[in-house]
Parts: sequence; structure tokens; C-alpha cells
Amino acid sequence: MAKYLLLKHYRGAPAPVNNVSMDKWTQEEITAHIAYMNDFAARLEETGEFVSSQALSPEGTWVSYGGEGRPPVTDGPFAETKDLIAGWMIIDVDSRERALALAGELSAAPGAGGRPIHEWLELRPFLTEPPTVSE
Repeated sequence: MAKYLLLKHYRGAPAPVNNVSMDKWTQEEITAHIAYMNDFAARLEETGEFVSSQALSPEGTWVSYGGEGRPPVTDGPFAETKDLIAGWMIIDVDSRERALALAGELSAAPGAGGRPIHEWLELRPFLTEPPTVSE
């Protein structure tokens, strides 16, 4: 088994096919989208492939240590995860091919008008232990 992180983006990824931002969706469209995500996760729980998932708020702050008791806060000129990452799901699957298939299925969650979004999801494998070198 290998763990993969699927990242949903607010922006920063290629435009999805059904490119209507969620703030323009009706409450029914949002509810249908969330239900699709929950049903997808429940199905993966049954197969033992679901690990965890969470939606993220668009609010956030960069924080850096700046001395004793003073972490300065900055919203510098760089792309920030609060602007990019909308949520994530961790899966534990037998192969990269299975991870790709699940990511493709998840990208078809419904959006505006109930039509599939076909959004781009970032699929990243978890880093595994480095190989041991023996002489």
C-alpha cells in the first residue's frame, strides 16, 4: 500500500471544464458537491483506501519566527497556500494507477448546474523511508 495526497485548489491549477467558482453556486449545488465528496470518501472507507480528508478555509496567515516571543506575521508577495489549497484527501492504495483512477473520479464532482467540474487535482505520493545502504 502507498499513501497519496490529493489536493483540491482554489486557484493556481489549470481551469476546470465547469469553471464557475463556488461562491457563485447555489446552496443546492454546494450541497450536491459536498455530498459527492462524502459519498466518495465513504466508498473508500469500505475498501480500506480512505485515510483522511478536510476542506480548508481560504483565510490563513504566514508566520515566521522573528525572535523571542515575537513571531512576525507577513502576507508577502508570494503565492500562498491559503489562496491555493481548498482541501485535501489522503488515500492508501495498492498502486499509482489506482491513485490516478481515484483522482480522476474525484475530479468529476458536480459543480454549477450539477455538471461535473472536471477540476484538476494535484496527486502527490507520500515520501517513503530512504533506502538503506549496506556495504
